[in-house]
Amino acid sequence: MSESSMHRVAILKFPGTNCEYDVLRALEIVGLRGEVVWHRDYRSGTYDAIVIAGGFSYGDYLRAGAIAAQTSAVGHLREDADSGVPVLGICNGFQVLTEAGLLPGALVPNDPPGFVCKWVRVSVLDVKTPFTHLYEPGEVVYMPVAHAEGRYIPTGPYTRAVAYIDNPNGSHGNTAGVSRGNILGLMPHPERAVDRDVSRNGTGGLKLWLSLKLWLKE
Repeated sequence: MSESSMHRVAILKFPGTNCEYDVLRALEIVGLRGEVVWHRDYRSGTYDAIVIAGGFSYGDYLRAGAIAAQTSAVGHLREDADSGVPVLGICNGFQVLTEAGLLPGALVPNDPPGFVCKWVRVSVLDVKTPFTHLYEPGEVVYMPVAHAEGRYIPTGPYTRAVAYIDNPNGSHGNTAGVSRGNILGLMPHPERAVDRDVSRNGTGGLKLWLSLKLWLKE
């Protein structure tokens, strides 16, 4: 067994999560061991990294991510995050992280309103996170977005980790992702941009998963 395969990466699943197997596939491609974990079964101190996959947790009732943010799983997630475990929230996962206060700001309905689903160009700005350190500062890559509540609104100082080149949703400062130390939230889907055979716009998300693999190895 290789060293990287011994690291356990939890893919946190809530009712309505639907991107967990895309994340699992991305982890497999880079040689990391992913485990889909039902939110009631997740416990802090068990995994080497955590990914909150995209989807529509609890049907996006109240606000996207709001109900999931109140579960006991997020209490355990907070403990792991505070101890330095890498945490990534993708799309709905990003919404959960902001609703829980693990990342600053809020994600609100798109402007103009409506569901946006397309490939976009983004620039990676914060290359000091566990998920981005293999990118060059300002590197531009393609990733797909698929959301109706992806407009980022800051509530104070924040670190813009990833920025849209052409803003699809009205986010403040073209913000596509926000970071805080070992925590990263992204509206684009890096797990859908890893396999050249199925990603028509390339593998712009691949370095994210390779970054995590190297981070855990070190």
